[in-house]
Amino acid sequence: MKELNVVHKIQGKAFLLQVETAHEAADYLKYEEIRNEIWEEPLDSLAGNRNMAAENYFNEGSSLFIAVYVEDERGVFPKDRDHLIGFSYGFVGVKDKEIGFRDLENIVFYSQYTGVKEKYQSFGLGILIKEFQKKILIEAFGIFTVTCTFDPLTGINAYRNIHHFRMDVVKYLDNCYTDFTGKLNRLDVPLDRFFVSWDLKKEPQKPHLDIDGLLSSGLSVIQTEIQEFGGKTDRIELEVITSVDLSLDNELLLVEIPFDFYTMLQETDVPDKRIREIPVVWRSKTREVFQELFRRGYSIIDFRPIQKGGQKKDFYVLSK
Repeated sequence: MKELNVVHKIQGKAFLLQVETAHEAADYLKYEEIRNEIWEEPLDSLAGNRNMAAENYFNEGSSLFIAVYVEDERGVFPKDRDHLIGFSYGFVGVKDKEIGFRDLENIVFYSQYTGVKEKYQSFGLGILIKEFQKKILIEAFGIFTVTCTFDPLTGINAYRNIHHFRMDVVKYLDNCYTDFTGKLNRLDVPLDRFFVSWDLKKEPQKPHLDIDGLLSSGLSVIQTEIQEFGGKTDRIELEVITSVDLSLDNELLLVEIPFDFYTMLQETDVPDKRIREIPVVWRSKTREVFQELFRRGYSIIDFRPIQKGGQKKDFYVLSK
């Protein structure tokens, strides 16, 4: 088996990505602690640390734990909670429950968590974690399909999953999680998700696309404008939807999403109903758009962030 760790040097810092192989239950407490620190959602917890130790693929189970450590001032990587700044967790599953584990082609890996502490989210570690996960799944597990879910309105996840890794959106899940709050969710905003599949055998091929040309041709289904509001912490400019045109019928279409949906969620968490409903409208309108376009045979082929008129904008590209 190949090495179960790798070091990356980024912006003057070194990070160690390491597969967890510990047998001691106490070594797994840190995963639940960092999960709760990143998402601040105690209801969405990992298993107890004794069970996590047992379910590890490198012990008795089928789960994969990856820890990310930052080096200290001495240039070493202490394996303690203070230096653990990110992690990934997932487990083996199947595509078709009728076939179960009888056919190796039916086996997949479900990647449930990939997170990095806020202080380190500008180092590109999310992509590096997924690349390391891919390496371990191929070399140790012998698995070539990964599935996961992510919020369709989160550009940072869409860029990583759709643009960089070329994952395929399998279906749109309508409010698939209930009662989750934490830092990245709100109870009044339905928790819709894309369910995606990642073929680890496939070489990513990014299509050549003229986003500016599509925009100038009026092929963006959702039209928006920037408005200024009094947010939870300060005055803030946010994208609001002004119109939706589902009559568009072209080989390629664009669907815009907010450039920073997490900030939108947090800053609109105020009593003013007009402001509070901004992300709710985004959810309902984009749900309608994606479900209708998927029904008409469109599929997502890329995700592109652009600069337009001095504003940062995020677009899904769909093709039929």
